[in-house]
Amino acid sequence: MNTTTETPELEKSAVDLHQSDRQAVERLVRGRTQIEAELGKAIVGQKDVIEQILIALFAGGHCLLTGAPGLAKTLLVKSISQIFHLKFQRVQFTPDLMPADITGTEILQDTGEGRKMLFVRGPIFANMILADEINRTPPKTQAALLEAMQEHQVTASGVRHVLDEPFFVLATQNPIEMEGTYPLPEAQLDRFMFNVVMDYLPEDDEVAVVQQTTSRRSETIQPLFTAEDILRFHELVREVPIAENLVRYAVRLAAASRPQQKNTPGFINDWVSWGAGTRACQFLTLGAKARALLKGRTHVSAEDIRVLAAPVLRHRILVNYRAEGEGTSVDEVIRRLLETVKEPGSA
Repeated sequence: MNTTTETPELEKSAVDLHQSDRQAVERLVRGRTQIEAELGKAIVGQKDVIEQILIALFAGGHCLLTGAPGLAKTLLVKSISQIFHLKFQRVQFTPDLMPADITGTEILQDTGEGRKMLFVRGPIFANMILADEINRTPPKTQAALLEAMQEHQVTASGVRHVLDEPFFVLATQNPIEMEGTYPLPEAQLDRFMFNVVMDYLPEDDEVAVVQQTTSRRSETIQPLFTAEDILRFHELVREVPIAENLVRYAVRLAAASRPQQKNTPGFINDWVSWGAGTRACQFLTLGAKARALLKGRTHVSAEDIRVLAAPVLRHRILVNYRAEGEGTSVDEVIRRLLETVKEPGSA
């Protein structure tokens, strides 16, 4: 993935943009460099991770962050919320956490008209929710996020409470400590646009982190955008045109991951128990549109889809025991898929 920090120029497009749209796109393109500069006050490296989170943010999707402890997952999410001036709430998921601890609950209160049941909002009523170590709470509590993630609302005692917009859930998982954890249900995993993997930093970046965190206090991150800006970016992303052959490419990538189907590659039948559904095609397409805008383009390329295949598909493909026994990872399966499914225009 291209990790350059240079600000790309907005390309001329065959599709005419309204002047206000073009100005918004240009602001988004310029803003990427500003965002990276502000994040650099707190976060060193992780360029690909930052890009993927920004793409999800501008596309209106949720993110699952997978990484070992101490990689600044929480700091990264909090810093992004500050840049976009969003209301941020962190929820530590534990085995004794209850659904009402997230969504809120009704309590009996004295009012001027007597006692009434009033709904007290939970931490989910914010713009950006950090669900820290989401797999440490039972499925019953995990499911409390489902309605909020899909419908952007919470229902309590038959009453619908609409969440603030924009609304994002960024959940973290620790892939090392599996004892005392509860795997996320497939239906919940499918609500996350990306599964973003945070890995250890290169030596030079790690040295910079140690120097930065042990020599002085960190600088204050300045807000660059507002919630209204993000909602406008959501509209812009959906207006980006995409050719039908590129949509077919996204669909074929997802379809090829499904075992025992017509034209399924042999290695999928050997290694995969369950493949990606239609939501993967939607997120590949939407993410590609957002990435194109971040790169200063008003059209989608096959590269936009290809580079997002791993974060979109890795939590939607379930490998079987044979793959695990042979040491074949989900990312290896996705790499083989990208080699097998031909891009538009290729021979």
